[in-house]
Amino acid sequence: MVRCSTAQGATRFQYRRGEEYWPHGDTHLRAVKQFDPEGLVNGFNGTTDRLLSVIASEASFRRPVTAAIDITTIPYYGDTEEMPMVSGTKDRDSRAFKFATLSIIGQNIPLVLAVEPVRESSEWDENPSNQIHRTVRRLVRRAKEHGPIETVLCDREFDSIQVFQTLSNLDVNYLISKRVSSSERDVFEQMKEDNQEVVVESASVLVESGSHPMRLLYVPSTSGEGTAVFATNLRVSPEEAETFCQRYSRRWQIESEYKSIKGDFLTKTSSKDYRVRLFYFVFAVLLYNIWRLTDFLLKAGVDDEMDYTPVLTAGECVELVASALIPHD
Repeated sequence: MVRCSTAQGATRFQYRRGEEYWPHGDTHLRAVKQFDPEGLVNGFNGTTDRLLSVIASEASFRRPVTAAIDITTIPYYGDTEEMPMVSGTKDRDSRAFKFATLSIIGQNIPLVLAVEPVRESSEWDENPSNQIHRTVRRLVRRAKEHGPIETVLCDREFDSIQVFQTLSNLDVNYLISKRVSSSERDVFEQMKEDNQEVVVESASVLVESGSHPMRLLYVPSTSGEGTAVFATNLRVSPEEAETFCQRYSRRWQIESEYKSIKGDFLTKTSSKDYRVRLFYFVFAVLLYNIWRLTDFLLKAGVDDEMDYTPVLTAGECVELVASALIPHD
């Protein structure tokens, strides 16, 4: 059903399986609706563990890993009444389902280690406001079941002292892009007066769940304009700050990942049922992981250089999976 509708998927299956077999689209949806959200997330977690066990002995798969956490949206069109999992977006007139992921990035095999539905408060429902640090906690805890995590990178959406402390409590290093407020602008002005390009400020986090020392890093923006600000719980000197923050650019991989998941593996549907939407997203992420794992094993098998660019296309992987799922008499 990738890149086609339910009916087209059924026809495609009939072409592969034989004309005597014709699954109806309603049969497929009725089966999908038997899954509950928690069961789907747990199933993904178990499957990811099995996938990672295949490459446990591969020396080119480096541990501990650097990971990125982000939130992606799946557009929703329809009434928002009695749809508690539908959230608003930056565009006030649009609605979407939102999913958070934790993904391996950097010089390693890119895989999604954890998926978490995001439920946000919107003007049309009575949802409690989203506690982003709780989403982060669940993602990191599940991901750490698969192996050690060294550093987590997050964008400004996760700029929260609760998130900082949550990651510290989980014994994970973090590098998080900060929003610019009046206090940051004051530092910018002082940097101009002192003719400084880099400044490192010591700070501390103190919340109900604990406390820890942190650093605010003011470095030249990679866009070439202005100054970027990052928060980290690592000891970073002014001489190291700019080079250290360059690792944040690795987050671009997660945007490429979302593009592939939604463009190459996500099944199209007009269903308003959240169970269907969650199943399709989780299954698309699973297909993405299978693709990346297969590509990694192909490269390892020929001693090819490990890099981010795949040698196996997403379309080829979909066809291979489809063929494997069809029984052959």
